[in-house]
Amino acid sequence: MKILMGTKNPGKIEGAKKAFEAYFENVEIEGISVSSDVSDQPVNEDIFKGAKNRVKNLRKYAKENNIDADFFVASEAGITNLLGDWIDINAAVIESKEGYQSVGTSQGFPIPEKYIDEIINTELGKVMDKIFSGVKLGNGKGGISYLTKDVITRINLTKDAFIMALIPHINGEIWK
Repeated sequence: MKILMGTKNPGKIEGAKKAFEAYFENVEIEGISVSSDVSDQPVNEDIFKGAKNRVKNLRKYAKENNIDADFFVASEAGITNLLGDWIDINAAVIESKEGYQSVGTSQGFPIPEKYIDEIINTELGKVMDKIFSGVKLGNGKGGISYLTKDVITRINLTKDAFIMALIPHINGEIWK
């Protein structure tokens, strides 16, 4: 199974691979850097919009380069206060080669109000790097790994978001 993913981030790619491998065999994911067409720090609706834009731009890239794939996928992390308090979530979008699109999210973790303005004006990763003395949290396991003392990583969050997005694809017409 060939999957194109709209990122080069190794933690996100590994999370998506683990999700697909839970249901499919011979999973191959190729990461391709494409634009989200939203700000570097997505907020609220821009989280899903960014992931959907990555899938759209990925399909365009694949068409222009004659690349076939079974699925086109993307994930976008962002902050939201749509449920009341500020939390960071990962949104996943999966689109089959036939064009059926589904979405999912990870669990969210709280963001202290005192950091919100700075995060919106830069991005969560940069603020966390500054808070945690330049630990370089942006790749691999991510800042959540540092916050949870390695109990949960970016790989886990991405995997969970993709498992949620896979529900319609693994349950056929029952859940479409």
